[in-house]
Amino acid sequence: MSEPRVVYLTGGAQGIGLGIAEHLLARGDCVALTDIDDAALAECRERLGHAERLLAMVSDVRDEARVAESLEATVARFGRLDGVIHNAGLADPFQGLVESLDLATWQAYLDTNLTGAMLCAKHAVPHLRASHGAMVLMASTRALQSEPDTEAYAASKGSVVALTHALAVSLGPEIRVNAISPGWIEVGDWQKAAHRAPVEHREIDRDQHPVGRVGRPEDIAAMAAFLLSDQAGFITGQNLVVDGGMTRRMIYAE
Repeated sequence: MSEPRVVYLTGGAQGIGLGIAEHLLARGDCVALTDIDDAALAECRERLGHAERLLAMVSDVRDEARVAESLEATVARFGRLDGVIHNAGLADPFQGLVESLDLATWQAYLDTNLTGAMLCAKHAVPHLRASHGAMVLMASTRALQSEPDTEAYAASKGSVVALTHALAVSLGPEIRVNAISPGWIEVGDWQKAAHRAPVEHREIDRDQHPVGRVGRPEDIAAMAAFLLSDQAGFITGQNLVVDGGMTRRMIYAE
């Protein structure tokens, strides 16, 4: 195992973010996670434990002052910053017909999914330069393919992929920056108690994936940890698709 790292993680109280936090803590890393949902944060503190290596804070990635404050609190608590994972985002890809899409909804997706990533980078860079650290931005396979009525989500995630390679070129060689594009990741049992739901997948759901199953938060967590590690030292500016092969499989309607 590599030397423990100090990792700042947004959207860490539920879903993929919670899976990432659990994985990093199990490796021995220190994790500073933020989330906008106070109730979810309280539950994740209890679930994760490791109080000496966990800092869980209420924050909003759309608010520059709060992003800056939470990063400073991370460095004050743990003494340095080695990695950043921007996972916070609006998850529902469907916004309705483009001709009735209101500007506030469009802007909300861009503010959270894209601008939040930029603000994390802006305020983390001085600390990551000092440690020769790395960033991981959460994109989506919907940056590469679409369903109808998903313009705001797809545009925001596609922009995250572009932001990734722009940052990698601007910040190298001191800082590496990569994106992960998750496919279908089942998070029903990784939500706060009020939203937790039993997980059931049909055979057709599993068969869409060449690996034979739907994804789990652990799948994304393992990739994120790898991209932050020295083993990924020759990887930057990339979008790593983690989808069980789903976007490579041709499916014809019957």
